[in-house]
Amino acid sequence: MNWLEEYKSKLVDVHTAIENIKSGNRVVFEHACGEPKYLIDNLVENYKNLENVEIVHMVPMGSAKYCDEGMEKHFKHNGFFLGSNTKKAVHEGRADFTPSFFFEIPKLFRTKMPIDVVLVQVSKPDDFGYVSLGISVDYTKSACENAKIVIAQVNKYMPRTMGESFIHISDIDYIVEYDEPIYTLPRPNIGDVEMKIGKYCSTLIEDGDTLQLGIGAIPDAVLSFLDDKKDLGIHSEMFADGVIDLVKKGVITNKCKNLYKGKMVATFLMGTRELYDFVNDNPMVQMMPVDYVNNPCIIMQEDNLVSINSCVQVDLMGQVASESIGKNQISGVGGQVDFIRGASMAKNGRSIIAMPSTVKGKTSKIVACLDEGAAVTTSRNDVDYIVTEYGIAELKGKTLRQRSEALIRIAHPDFRDELIKAHNMKFNDELKI
Repeated sequence: MNWLEEYKSKLVDVHTAIENIKSGNRVVFEHACGEPKYLIDNLVENYKNLENVEIVHMVPMGSAKYCDEGMEKHFKHNGFFLGSNTKKAVHEGRADFTPSFFFEIPKLFRTKMPIDVVLVQVSKPDDFGYVSLGISVDYTKSACENAKIVIAQVNKYMPRTMGESFIHISDIDYIVEYDEPIYTLPRPNIGDVEMKIGKYCSTLIEDGDTLQLGIGAIPDAVLSFLDDKKDLGIHSEMFADGVIDLVKKGVITNKCKNLYKGKMVATFLMGTRELYDFVNDNPMVQMMPVDYVNNPCIIMQEDNLVSINSCVQVDLMGQVASESIGKNQISGVGGQVDFIRGASMAKNGRSIIAMPSTVKGKTSKIVACLDEGAAVTTSRNDVDYIVTEYGIAELKGKTLRQRSEALIRIAHPDFRDELIKAHNMKFNDELKI
């Protein structure tokens, strides 16, 4: 049987495919903007026939109706990363959160968390019977390799990305053809605060550096100040539209990278349709599994690796909370620690935590002590630079007293007095700023 015949033999309607999910199964969804909306919607519609189905994924982009009140008998969400549509269920005890470094999730699927079914969204097959996982390779590739049943939505809107994004028709059990626009994210609005933070961060970036960036106003603000840099590279958990601008300007060339020289490496993508069109069949972009991209032992091999992430709070010792507000889990560790540790071990590597100094001007993000119950995402031993709109605090190699002073200097002026008071009580000091 050639691949085309095999493809046709596996082609079913969505109801037939979803009927293969049984009560008690563990079901993994493709990640973030790669989420197969059509398959998930039909799974949820079939809820009356299911009990205790565990749904596992990271960033949710859809409506997540499986987390609605009344669904807990049928579906139990288990998130590695929470979003606006799933964290409420976790807070109310109707869903769970599993802590994990991003790069270790594929290993969990091979060992401690065996998968019954994975739902993915893929590109149309090429002439050899391969489909691409497109914008979400991350843990999704491992899920496909380890699940008992693979159900794939073939969608013409999913870009065909290069790298280790491909799976063959022979490794898919059920194929559902359904074309629908995949999830997108608009370019963020960049305000004055983000621009100031971006300008400070840009001073820590040198010609030939390789960057890891997140998504949002701060990463895009950083990129807007890099027009005068030369031969930057990308080895990042993900990247968004701002990177395209620097590629077109010849700023990002990837010429100085040690690994995949001349190529941008990422494990998932979130952005506009322009971004997805840019990566489609683009050999400059290599989409790789997360246990490669985010592995600190791989990251450390990239000289001059600069990691830029954000957080919820930083205390005066340099402890970074990025995934919870007090006792409430709001997101996950993602790849922050993966890249901070990799950058720390890389030759001339640097890691930056960049954040506004306040939460909408109401509370300080630099605090004497983290909120009670807050999870420490990045330890004080790992933290390197903290950046706000008021400057840069370099913490690595500094004493607790020096760290505290440096962080107070970049805190919002409205909150410095109370931070100075906490500093002086702790260190029996008379700090004045």
